[in-house]
Parts: sequence; C-alpha cells; structure tokens
Amino acid sequence: MNIYSYINDLQLSVGESRRLDCPNCKSYNTFTVTNNMGSVMWNCYKISCSLSGSSRVTLTVDDIRTAMSKQIDEDNTIFEFPEYVVPHGNRKAITEWCDKWGLSADKLSLYHDVKENRVVFPIVHDNKIVDGAGRSLGKSSLPKWKRYGKNNLPYFRGHGTTAVVVEDCVSAAVVSSTKIVGVAVLGTSLSESHKKFLSRFSTAIIALDPDALEKTMQFAKELRNYVGQVKVLRLKDDLKYRQEEDFKNLYFLTPKE
Repeated sequence: MNIYSYINDLQLSVGESRRLDCPNCKSYNTFTVTNNMGSVMWNCYKISCSLSGSSRVTLTVDDIRTAMSKQIDEDNTIFEFPEYVVPHGNRKAITEWCDKWGLSADKLSLYHDVKENRVVFPIVHDNKIVDGAGRSLGKSSLPKWKRYGKNNLPYFRGHGTTAVVVEDCVSAAVVSSTKIVGVAVLGTSLSESHKKFLSRFSTAIIALDPDALEKTMQFAKELRNYVGQVKVLRLKDDLKYRQEEDFKNLYFLTPKE
C-alpha cells in the first residue's frame, strides 16, 4: 500500500479531519487524517500500529480564503459564563478548597458556580475567556468536571517553551512555573485543538495518572507529529499531590533553557 496515494485520494479540504479504519492494521475507526492549512497529518491510535506521518499539499486561493473565513468565525465567537457563575469573592467553599491544594483563588482568577457549587477555572486564550472548567465541590454535583462552553481548547498556566500535559486543571496549576506550562486536556483524548495548541512548544512532557499508561503512550505517539521533543514522565501519584520524587523526575526531564 502506498500511504501517500491513499491520503491523496481522500481529497481533504483545508481544516477537514476524518476518522477511518486503519489501512495498515485494519483496526476499526482508529486512523485519523487532518489537513491543517496544507500540512496533512495522519496517525493510527492503536499503539501496536506504526502508521503515522505527514506531508505537504498545495493550497488553492479558495482553500486559503475558506480557512481564513473559518478562523475569523472562531475568533469572533463570544463566550460568557451563565449568570450563576461569578467571581470567587473569597467565598469559604472556594478558599477552603484552594487551601487543600495549595492554590490561590486570586492568582488563578477563579470563579464560583453558586448553582451547582463548583470552583470554576477560566480557560483563557489570546487574553480572552473562551470557556470554563468547573470542578464539583461536593458529592451531589455530577459529573466531577464540567465544561461551560463548546470550545475544545485546553486549560493552561505558566510560561516557557516546555508543556507538561496533565488531565485536570489542578495538576496544571500546581506544576506551572516560569519555565513550565501546565496544560490540562480535560478529557480522555487529544483533540485537534489540543495538538495545534501544543505545537507551539519545543518540548511536551506527558504526565498523566499512574494508571493511565496506555493513554500516556498514545498521547506521546500522537504528539510526535506536532512537537519537537516528546517525553513521558512515569508518576508515583498525580502531580497535584506534589510527590517529591515525581517533581525531581519532572525537573530532570525539563530542558535547561
């Protein structure tokens, strides 16, 4: 099989992504192909399958116009929290929860969902709040984590050229620093929005829960087409629990700038 001919025959438009049966291992619905402004990337999600790669295609004027139109529409999308999600105001429920994890509600600009009693992390991109992720403060509100908008962008905190990919906002906030950006994917898979965001970093360190080894290896495999260096951090516990050994290993993996 000639993978380049196979990809070319799909005739993907700019911004289009498809999920198909893998032409290599024949697994059901494990193969994705995306045309990101003329850079076509493909990958099979099955860990035992080695099929992944990328190529360039020539864009027409109409392709470029269509892509720019889509980007303008996305940039002009206005997100607003519902009226029951308000600035935290040092409410006891929020401050006690933050104290538990060693976080600052003010530094994180947290909100409070007073209807469902959730601490809400604003998801900010390009200096705009584009979504929010709310964590339940009690057992009565399910699911434990909730998104308030339709945006699929990740939550992130920190500065630098190294991204540490974690599962939730708490871990992202705990691990963030002047050299590390904590990136919470808030889900069980990497979306195209996640990959596009992470492509701006020179290094990505995958640091998921200790029991998520298969997902960790899958994330690493997918990101190798987007990030220069992809590393895996095997954890003793979730990073939000601040285990000394885990942070020593993290800083060992972090490139020295």
